[in-house]
Amino acid sequence: MKKQAVFLIAFTAVVDMFAFGLIPQPQQMKRNGGEFEIQGHSVEEVAKSATFERDVTVQPEGYAISVTEKGITVRCSDEPGAFYAVKTLEQLGRKTEKGTVVFPTVEINDWPAFRWRGVMLDEARHFFGKEVVMRLLDLMAAYKYNVLHWHITDDQGWRIEIKQYPELVKYGAVRPCSVKYDTNAFYKEQHKPLFYYNNEKYGPYFYAQEDIKEIVEYAKARHIKVVPEIELPGHVRALLAAHPEFSCKGETLARIPRCAWSIEDDVLCAGNDEALAFFKNILDEVCELFPSDVIHIGGDECPKVRWEKCEKCKARIKAEGLSGTKDLQAWIASYFARHLSKRGRRTAGWDEILNGDVPKSAIGMCWRMSSSAGAGDALVTPQLAAARGYDVIVALSPYCYLSRNQGLPDDPYPYYTYTNPLSLQKAYSFDPLAGLNESESRHVIGSQACVWSESIWCVFDLEWKMWPRALALAEVMWTYPKDRDYAEFRARAAKQRSRLIKKRVNCAPLD
Repeated sequence: MKKQAVFLIAFTAVVDMFAFGLIPQPQQMKRNGGEFEIQGHSVEEVAKSATFERDVTVQPEGYAISVTEKGITVRCSDEPGAFYAVKTLEQLGRKTEKGTVVFPTVEINDWPAFRWRGVMLDEARHFFGKEVVMRLLDLMAAYKYNVLHWHITDDQGWRIEIKQYPELVKYGAVRPCSVKYDTNAFYKEQHKPLFYYNNEKYGPYFYAQEDIKEIVEYAKARHIKVVPEIELPGHVRALLAAHPEFSCKGETLARIPRCAWSIEDDVLCAGNDEALAFFKNILDEVCELFPSDVIHIGGDECPKVRWEKCEKCKARIKAEGLSGTKDLQAWIASYFARHLSKRGRRTAGWDEILNGDVPKSAIGMCWRMSSSAGAGDALVTPQLAAARGYDVIVALSPYCYLSRNQGLPDDPYPYYTYTNPLSLQKAYSFDPLAGLNESESRHVIGSQACVWSESIWCVFDLEWKMWPRALALAEVMWTYPKDRDYAEFRARAAKQRSRLIKKRVNCAPLD
């Protein structure tokens, strides 16, 4: 009889999770069986009118909710905790036909498993604009994401106004054409990509500094940190369109960004002192715009072919006592990381930056599963990064790149790659701590969903590829459920999909 009672309690908890459809699932929740009903204009208004009490014993960003038949009390130790409690209450409550608002009586104790819960948005390939970014921030906040990693410079576009250097947006924010919609690269015998182009001018598209300040404040109100990514030394073709003198080719380089996708051979000349000073000035202005304690410098996919022939780069290698061009990439990452450190900022970069002697304050973003990805630089795994004493964000491409094909039947949207689909179930299976021991795991500060925009052209395309898979990653980052029941999660995701569609979000089917 006792075993039956235990089973019924456990079964009731599962049924409640289905009924509430909460995502992310709270760390602890107990259903008490009654309801709190109140006359109110909306669920959101009632949620915000709860009684809030400060409790220093509650973990940072965490909260404790008590809903009784008499009212709602929230305990938290900080403002983010109060904010996330409201977001949970917004999912718990419902409006009745008679105009009242009803909440189930529950006890919830909740806190985040990871402190970095990010979404990376690429606006270099395709630009979405302020309204879309703010809409994204609202959706991120609803599911307790707290970092917008804003990829705003790359080979195909420079999207940020720098007052010192107006040429950056004059030449870098516009390109004469783009890859045609729904066409992909294929490979000739020489194994070089061939793209089909449209003949449509793209741009100029960029964010003025006033727009950036507005977005940063909008994000701050939702407890989201905006981390800009200013790519170097590779992925800088749009910058070199404005300042070709900072390439290894010099002034002979054409003054247009890269129009194709994939990796560009023309990179920043690492032997040019003026180029280094130029980039330091850019980063200083970026630091003034973004209060984030972290600035991302890219550092990935940097071919060495130009450096190998460049006399300035050869001189730099000799002067610094480096063994070759691979050490040169490590040197330049360290150079700018140390500059940012003097500005009181931590440097983040893709895992390649950890191949050098960057300050231990640097954060590595582990995206590759093998060194064959990217430009062939030595792979830095989460284990290796931790062993070297670095904090890491684990965002492995097979699980976190939402620009990948979803594997949906009759999917109407094109994708940059159709290999190795990333389904909702696969996203939910992602384990940022897989293969790590306890000591190594302490260096994992979080993860993020990455949305590359080569084949994402507008808000509808963007939302289709983000949702519902971003629901799965939100739960992985917040709750980190050790025992994952995909069928149970899918039932909750179905309820959230209905909520998203009611908000006019172009959410894809679950499978």
